Amino acid sequence: MLIKNAKIYTMEGRPVENGWLETENGVIKSLGEGAAPETAGEVIDANGGVLLPGLVDAHTHLGMSEDSLDFEGDDTNEDTDPATPQLSAADAVNPLDRCFDDALSAGVTTVVTGPGSANPLGGRLIAMKTYGRRIDSMLLKNPVAVKFALGENPKSCYHANHETPVTRMGTASIIREQLYKAGKYLEKLENSEIDEDADEPDFDYKCEVLIPLLRREIQAHFHAHRADDIFTAIRIAKQFDLDYVIVHGTDGHIITEELLEEHARILSGPFLCDRCKPELHNQTPKGAGIMTRAGLDVALITDHPVIPIEYLSLCAALAVKSGMDYEAALRAITINPARIVGLDKRIGSLAAGKDADLVLFDGDPLVLASNVTFVAVNGKKVK
Repeated sequence: MLIKNAKIYTMEGRPVENGWLETENGVIKSLGEGAAPETAGEVIDANGGVLLPGLVDAHTHLGMSEDSLDFEGDDTNEDTDPATPQLSAADAVNPLDRCFDDALSAGVTTVVTGPGSANPLGGRLIAMKTYGRRIDSMLLKNPVAVKFALGENPKSCYHANHETPVTRMGTASIIREQLYKAGKYLEKLENSEIDEDADEPDFDYKCEVLIPLLRREIQAHFHAHRADDIFTAIRIAKQFDLDYVIVHGTDGHIITEELLEEHARILSGPFLCDRCKPELHNQTPKGAGIMTRAGLDVALITDHPVIPIEYLSLCAALAVKSGMDYEAALRAITINPARIVGLDKRIGSLAAGKDADLVLFDGDPLVLASNVTFVAVNGKKVK
């Protein structure tokens, strides 16, 4: 497949003003500027449209909280136990939920999805493409992270249940206790592998699934809005040497110096919504731009279904309206989220050898009136 006569934002350098891009066997074969090469395959004339890598939303609950359903289709929170790291989003996502089609119609080709924030340890997140019918063939990385939550959500959930935790202290202690148990479990397991006289630990599924986290093979994604919760997340991550990412980071723009010192990465948003709880007091669409200008690594998220996933590019447009640099906003919905979650070797930018996930707009992608005219996932036209 060859796309020609497009303005191409590769996310790896300057925009290509009159560009072409060729795919083969599901990946990008080559791209360039000027006259397109001859090809025997399908040719798509962009007619001056804008070609981007498929958009990436690194924090959603897509397929977990299904459209037009209540409890029957809501598998976001197993709020019967505050520590559930053993849960896997792969066992809950319904790829036939109509919102996957909404995602594709807006050019969102990759998401991170999984449990919500009722539990201090909510379960394991997955990274997946948005096209397909069977989750097993859509996965990019399973798991990609373990979901943790701090602040008002666990407090509110378990206060209503008259259970622990009802304070921020209780939430942090549950997280630490489970990570400590997993660390001891791993220590015994490793000792048994090198010392034939040492006993293996009794099997513990919660501890078992946290081993990749403790070995930094997958990430810790901390739901944290308020500044003090963000710092608690960082404190816990440093204590257990976790590869962590801050999800939401609503107060991030007022603590940029401290976050820079920690080299923190932020999945920022959602901000196209009301301030529905006290910890969102400082929520503003200016936040992502302030953090980006300060030098922080920032991506924009919808937190679907909080903000419907088809409005990811609208969130980027609002960030630009509120002071974010235009190309920084494009990076925040393409290469930045891919890099933050460790998938940038495959997605997030346009370069030879990368997955051929493509979205073509008939105008400026951050203008609401522009339309998506073509979407490909793994080189296959899906819209």
